[in-house]
Amino acid sequence: MQDPDESLNAENIKRNLATCYVGQNVVCFASTDSTNRVAKELARNGAAEGTLVIADSQTGGRGRLNRQWLAPAGSSLLMSVIFRPQLTPLQTMRVTMVCSLAIADAIEELTALRVQLKWPNDIVIGGRKLAGILCELGLQANQLDFVVVGMGVNVNLDFQDELQQYPADNAPDTAQASLRSLPARSTSLSQELGQPLARLHLLHTLLPRIERRYDRLKAGWIPNDEWKQRLETLHHVVTVTSDQQRITGQAEDVDADGALLLRLPDGSVTRILAGDVTLRTSV
Repeated sequence: MQDPDESLNAENIKRNLATCYVGQNVVCFASTDSTNRVAKELARNGAAEGTLVIADSQTGGRGRLNRQWLAPAGSSLLMSVIFRPQLTPLQTMRVTMVCSLAIADAIEELTALRVQLKWPNDIVIGGRKLAGILCELGLQANQLDFVVVGMGVNVNLDFQDELQQYPADNAPDTAQASLRSLPARSTSLSQELGQPLARLHLLHTLLPRIERRYDRLKAGWIPNDEWKQRLETLHHVVTVTSDQQRITGQAEDVDADGALLLRLPDGSVTRILAGDVTLRTSV
């Protein structure tokens, strides 16, 4: 499905962009391996806070747990923003909260869709993934130097059509299994709306909301109360899988830094900083 609006180049992005600094310095690519990789390199070299790296397509896009991110040209918003907050490394989930809330706000402003969040960093509609966030840090002498937040939003993407371009013999079995499951677990704005949505319009709606929320964060606001109100994960029995463990319990709450508070079958509560969540029917 083709993008119904102007191309995502620097001139179009900066024209009428209602921000003071987020997106005012923009680096655009027709294609790159990863906007996060580029943004981290720019940040290490002193790029200003609010610098936006955006691409029409990515060849090496990955989500959490190194999952493949399907995003052909013209289909998605693929971008990373550089932040330099006065936070500790353990508090940087707050920047992810800011961006996920801004994405939800922007979509609900432009559409009649109801948007929820899935802990720790997915944006979902009807339980299916619409967008994902990947937050990466830069440290200097154990102090936070920068945060790069990568955001991928499925805008004009038909998964069934796209999967026809990925023959089964062109990828390992594990990659093909992941790709084949995409239509069941993922969605896009065009699929939900039944028509395409202009990516540039969505971007111009999103960036000011990121900036406003981030300015509040810098002024001392902690976004977790608002963030957890959108979390579909809470009050369900879930299994959380990470590199270190697989654990099942009742998702009771999240703390100020975004950690999930999970009540285990023995009644104790454990604090989980990261992992992949699956809803369960029983403990």
